Amino acid sequence: MNKEPLNTRDREGATVADKAKILIVDDHQVILEGIKHILRNRPEFEVAGEAYNGSQAIELIDSLRPDIVVMDIKMPQLNGLEATLQIKQSYPDIRIVIFSMFCDTSVISLFRAGISGYVLKDEPLSDLLIALDVVKTGGTYLSRAAQAVLQTGMREMGREEKSSFERLSPREREVFTLLADGMSVKETAAKLCISPKTVESHKYNIMEKLHASSLADLTKKAIEKGLIKM
Repeated sequence: MNKEPLNTRDREGATVADKAKILIVDDHQVILEGIKHILRNRPEFEVAGEAYNGSQAIELIDSLRPDIVVMDIKMPQLNGLEATLQIKQSYPDIRIVIFSMFCDTSVISLFRAGISGYVLKDEPLSDLLIALDVVKTGGTYLSRAAQAVLQTGMREMGREEKSSFERLSPREREVFTLLADGMSVKETAAKLCISPKTVESHKYNIMEKLHASSLADLTKKAIEKGLIKM
């Protein structure tokens, strides 16, 4: 008996390989049903499962291995932000689209965590479909409200970072530039005619003031400030 190839097209024309498996996570049944309803006529998407909170979603992830997770934020037991952080840490390739009633500064944390989309529930459900289409092909979709919050947050972070940089002493700026440019602690000490221990002390203070966790972070910040060039 002949077996059908894995990429055989189904009745609606989408191939099995083309389908994106979706896990829907929301504590309101009416939302779950609404999303499933709009996806019924979209053969390129397959609803692989549903969960009512972040904890259930994490339990299902390993067995379902969805391509996309549609995630609410405010849920019992484990909220969407915490669930997103855990999922992206263990499964960075899973794309997450936030579908929420709220749009606040948590957008920034979610964006940093690696979400692929953010859609508000008071927008047409067709916007969620657009987001899923964009995310399925590797893109990012943010509603206008989410974009506004993210842009405002980025500007504020930029001002804070500028203020932090201005708090560096002249010597700390010298050490910052040399370390970020690839010099070792010993080389920097020799260049500035100070001890390696003093360089280490300056390095610690610089990282504290600039909220940097590594020399790589310092290098990135130096490039952004135009202090060094790649």
